[in-house]
Amino acid sequence: MPVIVNGVELTDAELERELPHHADADNPQRRAMTALVLRRVLLDEAQRLGLAAEDEDAAIDALLRTQAGAPEPDEAACRRHYDTHPGRFSVGELVEADHILFQVTPDVDLDRLRARAQAVLQEVLAEPGRFGERARALSNCPSAAVGGSLGQLGRGDTVPEFERAVFGAPAGTILPRLVETRHGLHIVRVRRHVPGRPLPYPQVAGRIALALGTASRDTAWRQYLRLLVGRARIEGIELEGADGALIQ
Repeated sequence: MPVIVNGVELTDAELERELPHHADADNPQRRAMTALVLRRVLLDEAQRLGLAAEDEDAAIDALLRTQAGAPEPDEAACRRHYDTHPGRFSVGELVEADHILFQVTPDVDLDRLRARAQAVLQEVLAEPGRFGERARALSNCPSAAVGGSLGQLGRGDTVPEFERAVFGAPAGTILPRLVETRHGLHIVRVRRHVPGRPLPYPQVAGRIALALGTASRDTAWRQYLRLLVGRARIEGIELEGADGALIQ
């Protein structure tokens, strides 16, 4: 079924050019088509407003800058963020962790894999002493050879979803839930947690302002996209929750 935006049909050639940008998505073709639809909606609005630009990317930038601006964070907001999240602004924080990885591959039955991982999690929660044994027998990670040990991990050493789990867990515990990452399903044990040294606010103020400003901008852009999508005539695709395909 063709995808048509405001009376214009998106072509296979456009889709082929866009696909390489979404190779890591769960459904690259749908993600690419969604991005094309949102891009077309933005370009149509830029044209309607008569925004002059050298090329399409510049037209979209001008549209978002003039129609979806977001306030920059002030000093009070930055200071509040620093005080609320002290763990994010420290150096030297470390954890020692083990895991059992159930890897997700293209042909795996995810429901069966999750059920298997959940069953093993219940086993090691009931008998923590068997963690290393089960890691050596079942983990799809080279760390299986050493009972699942990942050694010492610092901030930034792992993917964000795994980092949040291990740094947020008390030392000496097995997490009571599976940790899902792009690599698969993990059973995680945190052996030790070494607190970091806090960085002074002036040293991180610029980084905080940049992060808050980016978050504010992305929120404004998503809201604006929802508004434009609601006004557009789109056929051949459902765009529920699709604004993230453009703003990443």
